[in-house]
Amino acid sequence: MNWEEQRAARGRKKNRKEKEKEKARSLITPLSKKSVVSIDARTHHNKKSKPHNEHHEGKGGSHKSHFPGPAPAPLPPSGSRTTFPVLSFGAKGDGVSDDSKALLAAWKAACRVKGATVEIPSGFKFLVHPITLEGACMPDLVLQIDGTLLAPSKVGSWPDSGLLQWINLKYVHNFTIQGTGSVDGQGFDWWSKSNHVPKSKPTALRFYSGFDVTVRDIKILNSPQCHLKFDNSASIKVDNITITSPENSPNTDGIHLQNTKNVEIQHSTIGCGDDCVSIQTGCDNVHVHHIKCGPGHGISLGGLGGNQSTACVSNIIVNDISFNNTQLGVRIKTWPGGRGSVKNVSFSNIEVSNVGKPIVIDQNYCDNKLKKIMSKKNHRGAVAISGVKYERITGNYTQQPILLNCSSDTPCTDVDIIDIQLKPISEKLSSSPGLDWCQNSYGKTKAPLVPSSIDYCLGRDGSPLLKNIAKSHEKNIIC
Repeated sequence: MNWEEQRAARGRKKNRKEKEKEKARSLITPLSKKSVVSIDARTHHNKKSKPHNEHHEGKGGSHKSHFPGPAPAPLPPSGSRTTFPVLSFGAKGDGVSDDSKALLAAWKAACRVKGATVEIPSGFKFLVHPITLEGACMPDLVLQIDGTLLAPSKVGSWPDSGLLQWINLKYVHNFTIQGTGSVDGQGFDWWSKSNHVPKSKPTALRFYSGFDVTVRDIKILNSPQCHLKFDNSASIKVDNITITSPENSPNTDGIHLQNTKNVEIQHSTIGCGDDCVSIQTGCDNVHVHHIKCGPGHGISLGGLGGNQSTACVSNIIVNDISFNNTQLGVRIKTWPGGRGSVKNVSFSNIEVSNVGKPIVIDQNYCDNKLKKIMSKKNHRGAVAISGVKYERITGNYTQQPILLNCSSDTPCTDVDIIDIQLKPISEKLSSSPGLDWCQNSYGKTKAPLVPSSIDYCLGRDGSPLLKNIAKSHEKNIIC
């Protein structure tokens, strides 16, 4: 074969290889252009659809989701990059389907974006089982509740892990809950006296280790137990919320504070089966004002010092409060045998209507079980109470105007009673003796005082007993 014949043969071989490559390429489906990501809920949860928020890595085109779990987070629609509606994450909003995973997926997506909003839209009811929404998240996260969040209505459908709280928010900072909607604990089944009800009952909305948290405008109703709780938190503001549960619903405190500092609760309406506001140990710098309370047990500091524990509460201001049809008004209650202190507390501008006992300090607070124990053991000592002011408290009562039941071992000191005008709702109460209204309490009074027997409630600060009282306080104040 000459040179020209060899070149022609090489050409035919090259052309044959090119044709084979072209044929092979024609058998491969060409890659389409990258599709636009949709936030539509139906597309997001369709098993055939591609997961959102993914990217290609290397030549293999492998995918990696931004968030683990059953529902990867989609991108928000263009023009609304900070709003994450739960409907876009598979929520049905029919009040029957379990929307817990959708809420959690929306939370995880929003948690990564500064100034993001998790949206619970109006016109829908979202059934949510016990859930934890956890930080830390980017600043200024908002949970916008305009619809209704529903708890499971039957006790038997709650897991054991959810018996302490329903919606649990942990480690959230610079965070707001707001909206025109409701958080409904559907607690009626929990309030029955049936044996199938566990002793532990869940709080509807609980914050643990929160900082710079605001809760405003929403309604919280029918919690199995406490409605709104803050534990180990700081810089808390509650504004213009409504809390509602029946008068006979047991232990359904409205707002419960424990180990929480720098709190303002204002312009809210609370009616429940226990304390409208309960301030427990470890609380400091709390201001509660412009609250309508009733029904319920009033606003309480305590009970403090249970099981001979140490309790410390300080710098509490409660003012501009109206109580209507409550068992009590403003109260401090401590368990016998406790230690610690309550100091620098002010109750002022209080209006009471049809209230059992408007003013109460009870250092011998205990339930029936403890009474039996106390009858067998001599529990000495009490949480020391000092620096308490009652000023401008007016209205009517159904039992007695005041009860200062202080400990003989650790009496109450530096108690001021100023401008108190309380009248019995019935003439039959007007002749009630006032000598047993106050025990082991010391301080000063200032007119006007109605009934006038309130003037005899307090031993004077110049009493020689005060030196011994001061010594007893030093034993108990270990805060």
